[in-house]
Amino acid sequence: MSEWIEIGALDDIPKLGARIVKSPAGCIAVFRDKDDSVYALENKCPHKGGPLSEGIVHDGKVTCPLHNTIIALDSGEAVVEDFPAVKTFEVKAEAGRLLIKANVLQEAS
Repeated sequence: MSEWIEIGALDDIPKLGARIVKSPAGCIAVFRDKDDSVYALENKCPHKGGPLSEGIVHDGKVTCPLHNTIIALDSGEAVVEDFPAVKTFEVKAEAGRLLIKANVLQEAS
């Protein structure tokens, strides 16, 4: 089996937007920044469990839509508040396609 699995096209996600990938590990939010960098985080804010995929993407961060907690997309760390980090997943864009590490889609919740 390949180390990476295709999950869609880069253009499926608008710049400064997100989409959800469902996996045995739970819902994963895949984000696209203004420079076409892509990131994948657990779709759950560490503060109150808000859906990060519905947040505002800006400058390598996402702001939770429930209580404005700001999470760094590259590390999953809360920028100001002292909350636990959000789980991150390996994702990349190649030739306009989005790929996620295969083991992510095989993990149990």
